[in-house]
Amino acid sequence: MIDGLFKRHIDPLWESMATPLIRIGMTPNQVTATGLALVVLTSGLYLWHGNPLVFGVTLAFAFAFDALDGAVARRRDMCTKSGGYFDAMVDRYQELVVLAAIAAVADLWWLALLAFSGGVLTSYAKARTAIEIPISNEAWPDLFERLERIIFLCAVLIAAGILPVAGIGARPVLAVGLGLYAALSHLTAVQRIARAVRLLQAADMRSAEDNPGGGS
Repeated sequence: MIDGLFKRHIDPLWESMATPLIRIGMTPNQVTATGLALVVLTSGLYLWHGNPLVFGVTLAFAFAFDALDGAVARRRDMCTKSGGYFDAMVDRYQELVVLAAIAAVADLWWLALLAFSGGVLTSYAKARTAIEIPISNEAWPDLFERLERIIFLCAVLIAAGILPVAGIGARPVLAVGLGLYAALSHLTAVQRIARAVRLLQAADMRSAEDNPGGGS
């Protein structure tokens, strides 16, 4: 929702931050691959140190770097369909790696599964609609999209690292956080499904009006 509603304000910020990457000649796909490597690295280190505060902070940096691939593509005039596909697939793997790391450290596998499935279904709901009818990739400002999920995850990890000082364990914070993540992501998937149904029904009606005789 943040990216969809405020895209024209956010994009110039990303493009400004991408300047160092452009100067050293990185391509959008190289930025995407580096972002994936950083997320995998920070997740792997979390399995070792088990500190959610450190994981949350380093993960925020890794995700911020990953977000620069689109800015590099726009500024270098290298926007391609294959690049967009690669970025989308990498995004799913990043979420899988992060949620798996949290599940492994905190033993919250079923909540992590619910959280990941919600994110995947949110993405698939729009992607499957695009197979049926042409849609705008930027006209779906839904409740809990990827940017919101990233911010939420980092915030939950940081909170899980801070709140134990007040006597609250990290695992309950992570459990509540993943539960909310799962609920919000599945709610967003349902939101997108409802929109898709309306769009597809409208397309069916237009098709019926253009072909009143049907196939007979």
